[in-house]
Amino acid sequence: MSAWSNTSGRQVLAVFVAFLKLGFTAFGGPVAHLGYFHKEFVERQRWLSESQFSQLLAICQFLPGPASSQLGFAIGLQRAGWLGATAAFFAFTAPSALVLFGLALFLPLVPVTIAAPVIQGLKLVACAVVADAVISMAKKLCPDFYRRAIAVVVAAILLAFSFSWLQFLVIAGGAIAGLVFCRDSIIPVRDQIKLGYGLRHAVVFLLLFLLVFLILAFASSGASLATLGDTFYRAGALVFGGGHVLLPLLEQPLVASGLSKETFLAGYGAAQAMPGPLFSVSAFWGALMPTGYPSWVGALVALSCVFLPGFLLLLVALPVWQSLSSNTLVARAISGVNAAVVGLLAAALYNPIFVSSVVSVFDLIAVLIALAILVVWRLSPLWVLCFCVVWSLVTPLLPAT
Repeated sequence: MSAWSNTSGRQVLAVFVAFLKLGFTAFGGPVAHLGYFHKEFVERQRWLSESQFSQLLAICQFLPGPASSQLGFAIGLQRAGWLGATAAFFAFTAPSALVLFGLALFLPLVPVTIAAPVIQGLKLVACAVVADAVISMAKKLCPDFYRRAIAVVVAAILLAFSFSWLQFLVIAGGAIAGLVFCRDSIIPVRDQIKLGYGLRHAVVFLLLFLLVFLILAFASSGASLATLGDTFYRAGALVFGGGHVLLPLLEQPLVASGLSKETFLAGYGAAQAMPGPLFSVSAFWGALMPTGYPSWVGALVALSCVFLPGFLLLLVALPVWQSLSSNTLVARAISGVNAAVVGLLAAALYNPIFVSSVVSVFDLIAVLIALAILVVWRLSPLWVLCFCVVWSLVTPLLPAT
């Protein structure tokens, strides 16, 4: 019987509501989203164990595409099947896409004295949320000397070198280290990821990924929807290292197709201050491309095509991982991967989050208080959001010391 045979409308609605809240409040970019997801679905909702969360995160880090959106899609998939995955994607993505349109229209009217502190406050929120996730995951996924050592080495390597592809090597290295050192670390059955489909379906998804790729490539010609879809589908299939890599991949083809460079960069800049996935900026660009169709059609095609390849590859990878995870050797490797993921998040916490967020003593104090709100008082990240934004608006009014 399918693992999703008992999925109810209530579960799907719960997934939708949880991700809709995050779609409006998860500021800070992909790494910060991982912290929000951990807080909501591991600690608060308890939909996933630490090990399941780390396994899904490791899979998403290995694949091209938007890692945080893929992780959200996988969480919805596990919790409420196909409808849950769809609900998670739509709820997490739609708010940022809509807010991006609104911001593009009205941001020039917002005084800089208000906009700049608000954006700074949102950066502080991300710093506190990710710090909380790193602390929590380190306690549970790095309980012994060897796994703590793996996490420290991974963090040191990522901080010393800035190649985007390095994250794949350190996760693979963590798996090898787990095989060698984590001999007593076997993940119990209850901690394996749970799916309602198998390897045969994975083959179908792989063929679908290739088929869409070929259809768009052959159909693209001139300024058409097929060309727009092909451009964004290729980008979604090639993006490793987060949504920021969209900039070099899409700038040349979109500008060559009629979008001004200033408009392209304006949309990308506006997306930095948005909640939800950075990939949602594709709706902004797609709406402005000259395709001969209404702007909402271009936005929908661009948004769909940039996310689709990453989701299809994720659906291919999940049953493959599941079929291997019950093996003892693979279980040891997973323990090393879990530790490597902690190191990866710890490195990202420092750079780019901490170094770009904490630029004064006031910022550091705000992060420490926000962290206490999460760790000591165990309140919702919404309280952190309110506190950090108000703090950033008030502190510039204080007399200089």
